[in-house]
Amino acid sequence: MKLSAPRGTYDILPGEARKWQRLEGEIRRIAALYGFGEMRFPMFEHTELFLRGMGETGDVVQKEMYTFQDKDARSLTLRPEGTASVARAFIEHGLHMSALPFKCFYIAPNFRYEKPQKGRYRQHVQFGCECFGAAEPQADAEVIALAHAILNAFGDLGVTLHINSIGCKECRPVYQKELKNWLRAREDKLCATCRERLDRNPMRVLDCKVETCKAVTADAPVISDHLCPHCADFAERLGTLLTEMGIPFIRDPRIMRGFDYYTGTVFEFISNDIGAQGTVAGGGRYDGLVEELGGVPTPGLGFGMGLERLLLVLEEKGFLPPEEASAALYLAPMGENASGLCGKLCRELRKLGLAAETDLCGRSLKAQMKYADKLGARYTAVVGDDELTKGEVSIKNMQTGEVSPCTLSAEAIGEILRRTLL
Repeated sequence: MKLSAPRGTYDILPGEARKWQRLEGEIRRIAALYGFGEMRFPMFEHTELFLRGMGETGDVVQKEMYTFQDKDARSLTLRPEGTASVARAFIEHGLHMSALPFKCFYIAPNFRYEKPQKGRYRQHVQFGCECFGAAEPQADAEVIALAHAILNAFGDLGVTLHINSIGCKECRPVYQKELKNWLRAREDKLCATCRERLDRNPMRVLDCKVETCKAVTADAPVISDHLCPHCADFAERLGTLLTEMGIPFIRDPRIMRGFDYYTGTVFEFISNDIGAQGTVAGGGRYDGLVEELGGVPTPGLGFGMGLERLLLVLEEKGFLPPEEASAALYLAPMGENASGLCGKLCRELRKLGLAAETDLCGRSLKAQMKYADKLGARYTAVVGDDELTKGEVSIKNMQTGEVSPCTLSAEAIGEILRRTLL
């Protein structure tokens, strides 16, 4: 049997990992500017957390969770999304007693058993942010602004913000009843998945990406016509705030999101450049989630952003930064004595904050130069008997061809490297 990564998973090799590190570094920088601190939590949780938090009728809970029993017969589930975990931690650590709003972000893998396709994996990495304790539309606008800032950190990605309100426990049931009756009359034209959704969550039918369902629901009743005065005013105030921030948006009655905990504001940032899986970020309000999980009633909101999809968009737009060299300098020794000195110089240069490499495989000089080229080393230097005798070495800039002589010491070599690297 040929061993390979499980279907729907992938490896990130060192060259590719540098793109992830650059993206994650930018995300952390921007999140900090908005006052969001990083949070880390378990990769698996008690299954009940997701059943209560996400709703037992949702597609993820019914079809996509990786659930197993441990050796004490407890039901555990690999985390399919991050919001429920943060809400659980918020309750467990009594964070409702801390300074509110409580704002955090995370960069973490999630797990869902679904059909793999471009931009969708069974293990995917998500950047998410959560904000607990703020009930005003200013909080919605700020969370959306954070997503907007990250999505445009490297340039204009051409993603469009779609927003909607799915109402509250007062106005949504009235709309759901009308929508269900409307869809029931057209049930035979819906896809099999939407026919299943009809009784569980008819609003999800409006979010279906199947063309036949989109055609059927084009004239369906929209929730914006059924919002209570509070929800209608909230949506209007949010739109005004986004306009003042210079964030363009489309009011889209099809935006529903997939989890039962959403209420009020929902939104998605959508790209037209990566195929069917065009949503690169999405979220909204979940004012009842903390209470549903046994905590003190606390308003909440946030979003999730799939980093695989974001990297796809960045690549499509050509915004990914050029791959950085893994070594600033490659020292090529010729002989055993030179090899020992090159190793010592590399260690000293690394202490100075400069990436340096030398031969570890006993290669010929020609083979070492090929290796240095593959590493993308910005500088190279050959150290042989002459260099050891004179105590001098020539540092070659591999981009310009310029050669700089200097004494054979880490400080002198480092000074030359810093002229262009720092």
